[in-house]
Amino acid sequence: MGWFKKKNSCHGTAAGSSVKGAWKVALVGNPNVGKSVLFNALTGAYVTVSNYPGTSVEVTRGSAVIGGVPCEIIDTPGMYSLLPITEEERVAREILLNETPDVVVHVLDARNLERMLVMTLQLIDAGLPVILVVNIMDEAERMGLVIDIPFLQEKLGIPVIGAATAKKRGLDEIRRAIAGYARNKQAVFGYSKRLEADIESVASLITNDYPLSHKSLALLLLQRDEEVAGLIEAREGTGYPSIEEMVKAKTFERRQSFHMDLSMERRGIVKGLLSGVFSAPAQRRVTFSERLSRWAVQPLTGVPLLLIILYYGLYQFVGVFGAGTVVDFLEGTLFEKLFNPWVTHLVQNIIPWPILQELFVGEYGVITLGLRYAVGIILPIVATFFLFFSVLEDSGYFPRLALLVDRLFKKIGLTGRAVIPMVLGFGCDTMATMVTRTLETVRERVIATLLLALAIPCSAQLGVILALLSKALGALMVWSLCLVLIFILIGLLASWVVPGETPMFYMELPPMRLPQISNVLTKTYTRMQWYFMEILPLFILASVLLWLGKITHFFELMVEWMKPAMAAIGLPAETAVAFIFGFFRRDYGAAGLYDLQTKGLMNPRQLVVAAVTLTLFIPCVAQFLIMKRERGWKVAIGIGLFVTVLAFGSGWLLNRFLLVTAIL
Repeated sequence: MGWFKKKNSCHGTAAGSSVKGAWKVALVGNPNVGKSVLFNALTGAYVTVSNYPGTSVEVTRGSAVIGGVPCEIIDTPGMYSLLPITEEERVAREILLNETPDVVVHVLDARNLERMLVMTLQLIDAGLPVILVVNIMDEAERMGLVIDIPFLQEKLGIPVIGAATAKKRGLDEIRRAIAGYARNKQAVFGYSKRLEADIESVASLITNDYPLSHKSLALLLLQRDEEVAGLIEAREGTGYPSIEEMVKAKTFERRQSFHMDLSMERRGIVKGLLSGVFSAPAQRRVTFSERLSRWAVQPLTGVPLLLIILYYGLYQFVGVFGAGTVVDFLEGTLFEKLFNPWVTHLVQNIIPWPILQELFVGEYGVITLGLRYAVGIILPIVATFFLFFSVLEDSGYFPRLALLVDRLFKKIGLTGRAVIPMVLGFGCDTMATMVTRTLETVRERVIATLLLALAIPCSAQLGVILALLSKALGALMVWSLCLVLIFILIGLLASWVVPGETPMFYMELPPMRLPQISNVLTKTYTRMQWYFMEILPLFILASVLLWLGKITHFFELMVEWMKPAMAAIGLPAETAVAFIFGFFRRDYGAAGLYDLQTKGLMNPRQLVVAAVTLTLFIPCVAQFLIMKRERGWKVAIGIGLFVTVLAFGSGWLLNRFLLVTAIL
């Protein structure tokens, strides 16, 4: 959501600003139906992302002027119904209840029109100012589906726009509908006489005004919605007991069938709406993207497809090209041969004091080490990873990967939904730890945070390690196998130890399509910008601290303290430097291994032991602070201690195993 920042004709204003008299426009709908693409098209580059008050769920807001009307656009979390189940759905409903939007844009997937129109009915029943966007029309048409948009608009009594927002189709019509929105008489959908009588018996007792209609509130009360019950109790005061008694009586009468009856009646209404509106060919042509989609979620074909993607995407593109070819040129040629000698000469001529020269161009100098690591080693690896990640994201592959791994993830206490933060962790574990808040239960969030801190190397660390080990295929295989086994083993143990139940998993599948170059480049640039602005200050700070450690001899003292630990896992004493770097950032530590390897100080066995131990080593400072913010001090410190002990324990076992077997 907050990653996309592109300019357009909507004239974005300052991020998150409160424009006097601005309309509030809430985008609602199921996950993966194109809300975020529409949000970015409407708001442009000026957006803010923040937690909704009292929750850990992010809500994205942006400002825009649409058709001369100043608007605040709110991209709500995905929701399937006005009756919330997940925290994301609760937040989306809270926005509708508390922020009183002037326009509610319901975005749905044209390929799943019958199922998703049920929520449109709920929004109309609630008396909300709804605009319906039937999105992904291009894929629906390719499948041979025909949707009569004007007829659907006539039946619903609200503006309906057919769109393909990823292709920028329908955007002008959506803007005009928002700017020119006027409440017309919406359609009224009747339920069976018995259900209508039950609804009316409750609705007639509600006397105050609410953002949702009395009919909608009555339905939510009859579905035992505790949050709505609390809201009505607070506003109705002494009149609430009679409402509560009526709700109890009606729910008791229909205790066996109310939810099923309501669901069936809504589906019957939708079928009536689609009569004459929607048609599908008796035998439609199956497109290649649909075949590819099926292959991606079936284990027999999905696993080989995933391995191909990992080999060419992570290993060849990020590891060999990004961490090899590009890093060799930037770090080896530009910095080592050209920039560092020039800047060293310049600083030595300007600053006469050797101790201050060391701060900028010494062994741990801000320029010769910090800037070289950040720009020469880390930046090209991050750039190639985020380019790879953006291509997969824009293609629609990630939801299918989630379905593919769901069965395996359930064994370790997670669902397929957790694949998103896990994959994102290969870009930045700090960012991925923040994304764990989208998981449904506290149990899932704790397990995912532990696994991210332990066995998921960030892109910069991964790229450097791939570059170090790629010349010794055996070393790379040992490192990969160790991480996979530890990931599964610790996941299984955590699923047994951490209390709670694994929730049900359900995910919408967006269409598989060729990624759009503009989207991929925009996402890649924005993520690189965010990452670089985060790591450069930390690398500079790390260089200053290392310089202070050197001149105060504390650095040498730390190396001495760590020598026994290094010897225990069969590594030379100099390797302690890389682990000290790892305290500041994982990728900083990996870059330290890169320096040691280029100096010829480590054999293949030592290199793979160091790579495994450092990968498992304590999370970097930024990730640890995010862990503390998301999970609390106790969990963060507990994970940090556990990961450190496990890292050196695994390094010791691996070193003994390699010495005995002489594999490397």
